[in-house]
Amino acid sequence: MNLFSLLDEITVLPNYEAGSKKELINALVDTLKEEVEDSEQLESIRKAVFEREKIMSTGVGKGLAIPHAKTQAVSENHAAFALLKEPLDFDSIDNEPVRLVFLLVGPESKNSQHIKLLSRISRLMNSGSFREKVLACKNSEEILTAFRLEEEKYFVS
Repeated sequence: MNLFSLLDEITVLPNYEAGSKKELINALVDTLKEEVEDSEQLESIRKAVFEREKIMSTGVGKGLAIPHAKTQAVSENHAAFALLKEPLDFDSIDNEPVRLVFLLVGPESKNSQHIKLLSRISRLMNSGSFREKVLACKNSEEILTAFRLEEEKYFVS
């Protein structure tokens, strides 16, 4: 499963301005409303993401956060991505603010797939040159293209 195939122009927020971590996570979850059945399912996703965030911040360093959760509310993986206009405090492990935020939500029944997708996000975003490419993107289309090209470079057999 490709990360870029989980994203589309609705679930990518370019040049996004958020006043807080909570506001940002809510905005990312809200982008999934077209992909889920109803508002109850969306609220279950939101609750799962915030519950996971309470355990430990998903600000992983290098200006990246990967809020994520597994929940019975979904039967397939969903993702959203935000490129922030200004750095935002995310309680990251390196105490640095974030500008790149990748939300991943998956079903509880597919734990290994969830871990593989988180690993893929980490591997892609660990590349300084890729982070710079994404930071230079001006719109959703450019961000989607950057993810597609980078994944093809690393993961196509």
